[in-house]
Amino acid sequence: MAAGPTRQTRRNAEKPARPMTRESRNLPPYIGLSPDAALQELGPVVGTDSFATIAGSCARGRDDLAARGLDQSGERSLRLFSTWEITRYLIPVAQAHFRRVLKAHPDLPQGRSETEGGAKWFTLDEVLRLRAHFGAEGSKSKPYLPWRPEGLPAKIVAVANFKGGVGKTSTAAHLAMSAALDGYKVLVIDLDSQGSMTSVFGGQVQDEWQTVFPLLARHYARHVQGENRLRVSRGETPLSLDETLTEALKVGSKDLIRKTHWPNIDLIGAQLNLYWAEFQIPVWRMAARGWKLWESLTDVLSEDGILDQYDLVFLDTPPALGYLTINGLAAADILLVPTGASFLEFDSTGRFFDMLHSTFGSIEESENMAARALGREELKFEWDAVRVLLTRYDGSQQAEMAALMQAWLGRTMANERQDFTALIGQAGEQVHGIYEADYRDFNRETYIRGRETFDATYAAFKKLLLGVWRREDLARQAAETAG
Repeated sequence: MAAGPTRQTRRNAEKPARPMTRESRNLPPYIGLSPDAALQELGPVVGTDSFATIAGSCARGRDDLAARGLDQSGERSLRLFSTWEITRYLIPVAQAHFRRVLKAHPDLPQGRSETEGGAKWFTLDEVLRLRAHFGAEGSKSKPYLPWRPEGLPAKIVAVANFKGGVGKTSTAAHLAMSAALDGYKVLVIDLDSQGSMTSVFGGQVQDEWQTVFPLLARHYARHVQGENRLRVSRGETPLSLDETLTEALKVGSKDLIRKTHWPNIDLIGAQLNLYWAEFQIPVWRMAARGWKLWESLTDVLSEDGILDQYDLVFLDTPPALGYLTINGLAAADILLVPTGASFLEFDSTGRFFDMLHSTFGSIEESENMAARALGREELKFEWDAVRVLLTRYDGSQQAEMAALMQAWLGRTMANERQDFTALIGQAGEQVHGIYEADYRDFNRETYIRGRETFDATYAAFKKLLLGVWRREDLARQAAETAG
């Protein structure tokens, strides 16, 4: 026979039940949720057409945000630079000497003041003219002008990682801006169909015909033309040269390059339709197995003389190892891989390099089987330098992880840490780079600290660049001597 209720349970049953609240029990927010209340907040079922509505809202919001970086004419404009900023960061002279030179040369840009007797402000174009003057007339012992050996082509720099959120586009953009402030002439090529880099530089791209797509199509079309000449001579059916390829044969790199609000940064932009290339390229590759798609971008830029017109070409690649990324990586002389200081990001970066090894090793193996059989020179991909860059770094939380990553990666990882500061955060909110931010919008020390982290990243990159150029320059001199 079952035992009856105890005195304690009877006493509890007599008490009225008190409703439990989240506050009384300090419960987590996911306990005690009401299905009916959740239903009220749910909204209607989402159909395909809803995506267009959401996309339209994003587009309007994006235009609104981008407009905050535009001037009254609706064009993107670059801020002015003060005498203090110029003499501290751009031209290594004392302010007093700078003013004396301007006074002695009234034909030089004199700047403008916002108030009577106030600080002088200059456009970047005027700064470049002033730097050229100091380089020609100033002390030969001072590095007024950035070094680049004559007769060597521009260096192509790819910034890549297939993990999102590591600061890939931000790093590429700020290195391009740093190089421009340093006096180099820069071309930025956006290979990412998301077009974030294009937005940073105020680019307006209508369709894929204003991206690199027609350049890749042109390279394939040229291959088809050559292949068809051989096929006709052998009495074989020629490959198709459709309207897209015929039109692409008319497009040159200069047709796609657009000026930006930076006087020495030009842009080949991107937009969503560029992603179509990821589907079209394998179709072309299947039709013409002999087409070396990985040489497309390099060959076209070289053929069009682009590498002689610029000092640096920065490639912002998609966060995936697709055909556009392969083109960018194969074209690059220098590969930069941004990553954060966490286990997952370190692991992802390792997998990225493993995939690079598999992808390019597979291409080499496939090509070299035929090369060896025909007695031709074998294909070998090479990069002048590869560096991992630590971005969005928090020294108070990530120092140990960063040290471990440095120990494992050694020279492959740059010693500099790109801190995340208030300046970087605010610049992102205002849709521009930190070098476009007016230091008067910040505490002076905040601005200086914010610049320091990107200046250090650029210094590390520039050291890499100069070393690469110097190695090539010495090799060329040795070859000329031997010849």
